[in-house]
Amino acid sequence: MANPFPMDIPPDLEPLYTNLVRISHSPAELSFDFARLLPGENRAQVRSRLIMSPVGAKLFLRALSENLARYEATFGEIPMPGDPGLAEEFFRQVKPPDRPPSTD
Repeated sequence: MANPFPMDIPPDLEPLYTNLVRISHSPAELSFDFARLLPGENRAQVRSRLIMSPVGAKLFLRALSENLARYEATFGEIPMPGDPGLAEEFFRQVKPPDRPPSTD
């Protein structure tokens, strides 16, 4: 569904990269703290905080799900951490076969 509201993006708006989000909520709103945690650091730096109504958050979830489905239809399934893949298969530790008990 196309967005029915035109949006103006300021020319000086800087995109922010985040790789971590903390979600909290109250009865009236959901808060999303978007952060960035870099290798070698022990604390994440919150870069942006978004606050949404529960209805707005649910609509956002629906829009995100639909867009991820379209992305995967175009570019392939997004691998998730922990999913088996070629590297895990190639580098897995092979357990030697069990030996039968010695008859000596």
